[in-house]
Amino acid sequence: ENRGDRRQSLVSSIRIYVEGGGDRKDTKAKCRRGFAVFFKKIFPERKQPKITACGGRTKAFRSFCIATRQNPENINILLVDSEEPVSKRPWEHLKDKDNWDRPDEATDDSAHLMVQCMESWFLADKDVLAEYYGQGFSLNALPQRMNIEEIPKSDIQQALEQATKNSQKGTYHKTKHAFDILASIDPSKLGDDQVSVHAKRLIDYLKGLTANNV
Repeated sequence: ENRGDRRQSLVSSIRIYVEGGGDRKDTKAKCRRGFAVFFKKIFPERKQPKITACGGRTKAFRSFCIATRQNPENINILLVDSEEPVSKRPWEHLKDKDNWDRPDEATDDSAHLMVQCMESWFLADKDVLAEYYGQGFSLNALPQRMNIEEIPKSDIQQALEQATKNSQKGTYHKTKHAFDILASIDPSKLGDDQVSVHAKRLIDYLKGLTANNV
């Protein structure tokens, strides 16, 4: 009976392996915190997922594969940038782009994409950007398309630099700024089919898990 109870508590663990945070401990800690605060807004009353900031995308995939093999009782989730437009299911996209095969223990719901990159998510909540960068921030320099997944990654990087170069915090800097911005985003603005189908898929999936008391 005790063993069953122990397994029950193990099953309730949601673990998200994210691309981001670079190779340094302090930047990985910032990445972990940014995602943790963001996800907490989705289900504040529930047990929170454990975030592992993995650095590069290949490291994220490897960490995820090890986790699915060694701890199949957990709900292990891979979250990486798509880097480009997505027209297929996430695992098919990752197979084409990175030549990654879905581990046997993983499901269709185990892979999730930030389309086309994490910074795309910022454009779903431009008020947060304006507030974060303060005086001198140029809202007009940002792409105006509602569907953030259609905006090329290179355009987003350029637009963020353009919008922030005269701001109080200075030009956009990934390790200095990105995860503080992520922590401030309103998930309800992002989790909309008109804005980001893939972000909505992730948010809906996590909400479904918590609704089932996972």
